Amino acid sequence: MAGRWRANRQRAQESGGGGPQGLPGISTTGRRAGTFCVLLIVALAVQATRVQVFQKNALDHNPANQRLTIQRYDQPRGNILVAGEPITGSTPTGGRYDYKRTYTDGPGYAAVTGYSSQTYGNTQLEGVYDELLSGTDSRLASWAVWDAVARRQNPGGDVHTTIDPAAQRAALQGLGRQQGAVVALEPATGRILALASTPSYDPGSFAGSGAADRQAWDELQADTDQPMLNRALRQIYPPGSAFKVVTAAAALANGVVRDIDAPTGAPSPYVLPGTTTELVNDTTACDRPNLSLDTAMVLSCNSVLGYLGVQVGLGPMVSMAESFGFDDAALDIPVRAARSNFDRAMDPAQLALSSIGQYDTAATPLVMAMVAAGVANGGRVMHPQLVDKLTKADGTTVQLMHPALYRDAMDPGVAGQVRQLMTDVVENGTGRNARIPGATVGGKTGTAQHGVGNSGTPFAWFISWAQPDGSAEVPPVAVAVVVADSDATDVTGGRLAAPIARAVMQAVLNGR
Repeated sequence: MAGRWRANRQRAQESGGGGPQGLPGISTTGRRAGTFCVLLIVALAVQATRVQVFQKNALDHNPANQRLTIQRYDQPRGNILVAGEPITGSTPTGGRYDYKRTYTDGPGYAAVTGYSSQTYGNTQLEGVYDELLSGTDSRLASWAVWDAVARRQNPGGDVHTTIDPAAQRAALQGLGRQQGAVVALEPATGRILALASTPSYDPGSFAGSGAADRQAWDELQADTDQPMLNRALRQIYPPGSAFKVVTAAAALANGVVRDIDAPTGAPSPYVLPGTTTELVNDTTACDRPNLSLDTAMVLSCNSVLGYLGVQVGLGPMVSMAESFGFDDAALDIPVRAARSNFDRAMDPAQLALSSIGQYDTAATPLVMAMVAAGVANGGRVMHPQLVDKLTKADGTTVQLMHPALYRDAMDPGVAGQVRQLMTDVVENGTGRNARIPGATVGGKTGTAQHGVGNSGTPFAWFISWAQPDGSAEVPPVAVAVVVADSDATDVTGGRLAAPIARAVMQAVLNGR
């Protein structure tokens, strides 16, 4: 019996059937099918993990995926506020997207807010804080884990700006229809009090997704005046003689000049080093040797400041310029500003031209406002900031911004000397149009030539600060103004830009 059982078992195993205790065996084909099914399950799990975890962000932001866009606009968007009052809103559409963005004064604050469009996306504060404003920022959640599981959308948060509405109005009224920009800063903190760019545009005109929105967008894109260009942050201009404040600071900080009333040793005429070209002045009053730094600033003498820039040397001039924000490609306020330029490699002739704000030197109005503010603040340049705080819809603070030091450009003694130079420019020189009764005002004009053969309409600059008479505090306001294109026949910083700066400074002083 035992021998027969063993023989049968052996035959069963050889034929692929049979098993222990007489149970039916699993065929090779069955085992292969089972293994294949297991592999399919594993592959499906790997694919699901890849799609749902590793490709989540890419799929969420794929242009073909409308889910997030629909979710973003299925409730009112949080607001951007000025002096505690919203300058934005939301309105029902009755369409695919439940709500679209509105603006209480779109052209007046476009340089501050940017735009939020269902078709064209978000820019500037609308873009930087899109998650907070749309309600998807995790900091808005009362219980982040549950909200994520339940896919619960929180009400949009609010962005509280630093803008002073009176200063903003004064800037826009002063610029009018001219191409230009204004930036006003609070020197002690870096808070931005005014941020204006003209001509402006209405971001609400293309906030939706209809034909009218697309037409408005196309018209703005075709406008040769470029109203959507933020000239305060994203455009650089040769600063001309306004840059002489930086050169004067470098000369004093590096001991090239110790007494602003003493002769500088500057020759007349001043021939650019290595050339036979004279550095000419706009007034014959500058055509005298050995002028003092104070006289040269009051008269805005190219020859003296060009000479002093060369005496300071390339390295120290670059260092001083960078202390005020030049050559910084990551200057965020939190909106990213364009990089202002002061070349790091130049021959002496090029350095002389750069030291009077020409050659390749170019700056945003933001950085030129930082120059004026740094001088006003005793040489301490504060990081410019456009936002005071972020809050939930109920007013609970999400993030509070604090003043931050950008650079120490010079010591307080040198800053005091530069302040005196700027005060004398307003009292006795080219900046007379910036005078304010009852206040001490310091400033510097600039009229920057540009174009082939200097054929373009000059850029008119004025940078300044103002302080109530008798006050020992840091001046509460510093301003940079550029008028880039004007119909005026007499284009100078003193004539076109200084009155605008005066109006903005007056608005801030009146509110203190």
